[in-house]
Amino acid sequence: MIDEKKICQVLEEVRPSLQADGGDIEFVELSQDGIVKVRLKGACSGCPMSQMTLKNGVESILKERIPEVKSVEAV
Repeated sequence: MIDEKKICQVLEEVRPSLQADGGDIEFVELSQDGIVKVRLKGACSGCPMSQMTLKNGVESILKERIPEVKSVEAV
């Protein structure tokens, strides 16, 4: 079972890089099948590069640290 606290800890590590560009990220929920749902905020919410940031940045770090995570989706 995936620990939501661990997810939040990892998100805290990536948050400064998002905030440096005027954005932010918020943990929303963890689905039963290992999908982490997050809300992109600030500049990230309307940025055309947000999907790439989400998949290549946030998702890859979460999967590396918590192998049970299957994917990350913005809601």
